[in-house]
Amino acid sequence: MDGKAFLERLQGALVASCQPVPGGPTDTTDFIVGFALAARDGGARALRIEGVANVRAVTQACALPVIGLVKRDLADTGVRITPFVEDAVALARAGAAIVAFDATDRHRPAAVPALVAAIHGAGALAMADIATAAEARDAVAAGADVIATTLSGYVGPGPTPDAPDLALVRACVALGRPVVAEGRYNAPPLAAAARRAGAHAVVVGSAITRPEYIARWFSDAIAAAQPRPVLALDIGGTKTAAALVEAGRVVERLEVATPRADGPAGWLDAAARLAEPWQGRFALCGAGVSGLVKDGVWSAVNPEVLSIPPGGYPLVRRLEEAFGVPSLALNDAQAAAWGEYAHGAGQGRDLVFVTISSGVGGGIVAGGRLLQGRGGLAGHVGQIGSDRGPSLEARASGFALARAAGAAGKDPDPRALLAAAAAGEGWAISSRDAAIRDIADALADLQRLLDPELVVIGGGVGLADGMLDRLDAALAARHPLFRPTLVRALLGPDAGLVGVADYADRSLDATR
Repeated sequence: MDGKAFLERLQGALVASCQPVPGGPTDTTDFIVGFALAARDGGARALRIEGVANVRAVTQACALPVIGLVKRDLADTGVRITPFVEDAVALARAGAAIVAFDATDRHRPAAVPALVAAIHGAGALAMADIATAAEARDAVAAGADVIATTLSGYVGPGPTPDAPDLALVRACVALGRPVVAEGRYNAPPLAAAARRAGAHAVVVGSAITRPEYIARWFSDAIAAAQPRPVLALDIGGTKTAAALVEAGRVVERLEVATPRADGPAGWLDAAARLAEPWQGRFALCGAGVSGLVKDGVWSAVNPEVLSIPPGGYPLVRRLEEAFGVPSLALNDAQAAAWGEYAHGAGQGRDLVFVTISSGVGGGIVAGGRLLQGRGGLAGHVGQIGSDRGPSLEARASGFALARAAGAAGKDPDPRALLAAAAAGEGWAISSRDAAIRDIADALADLQRLLDPELVVIGGGVGLADGMLDRLDAALAARHPLFRPTLVRALLGPDAGLVGVADYADRSLDATR
């Protein structure tokens, strides 16, 4: 097959690099031939093989074209891939259709032009393994037929990155030579991304022919996924709860009334006292708090719930000082939304969580992501309508119902109002039903805007007897497109604790 025909065959191809771990249990010619045949049967259209003897054995056993190379560890240079002219010639004579060689800008035994000339003279194509776009340009100028990004991330100071170098692929494509993407393409989406970036073909090696690496990837992933105890805090306008949470399960839990007059430092002190028995048992901390959290700073949205001084409170920094572990913070309703998504009523589906409690809050999970927004405000359902008059929270929260009861000369307690409504007292029914209508209007608007699969209702008022049925009834006359599917929150008062613990476990590095 001539060079042009070979390159045409290579276009859009998987190239399997059959190079076992040196000295490993599969580092034999028989295994390499077996890997080559298995890769062929899996759809590979070319092979990358190291060693003259291995190239000869594979070309005799398999009709796929071979990219050959020799690796040598030399004392006076970092160049390892086909460093000598005689190596290049021997590979071509053994049957390699392409000979790959190190074309990096380092001290080298043979110059790039000399290697290219020798490879062409032996009847093969020359593949320049490079690390930079400048090296690619020099290799093209020297007559290389193919550019490969093999050495990107492996030359020079600094650790090898985890991701492949797609930017280098794109830069090399602009030079007008076929570009073979190689280096850390260890998952199908990464190989596809290289092709979309313009790669002529993609080399995949370790993910196909190094079972030691594959086993390590899985064992490391499993070890990293072992449940870690997380200290979870829930600081709200009425109560402060602390819990030890593991794998979505509350192991231990304590609660006190929030000392509202003490300010943020006092609220955190109260939480720290609750957590004292668990010192040394958790690796991370997550806090769900009433209010706004942005860049670790806690501020008030509705000071009636919890009043935080202007400028905010550096909550995440204070958490890490108090507990000595990596920490994060979320709005409490956002935390509960994530809890219901990960371990509750959401079952991994797009949802809006709405909590109707002392205040009215919410959270949004879409496409597997908790939405927090530009300033951390995403999901603050209680603020709907606040520019036109009293907000939804001011009209339909537990505090609003308590005010309505007080105005009627009754006990200013939302539970007392709901009990009076259930008993048929007209003043209570009118207040309760007005709140339900306001909430139903807001839910229909959320459905129009976000079209979630579910709207999960939580909170002490939202989960009170009959509230979900009454909300459903208030929405029944809406067009089906605008009528949300309401479900009851499953995690109850622990939703925020479970959610912030799970979010911290997924987001934080316990070793930092």
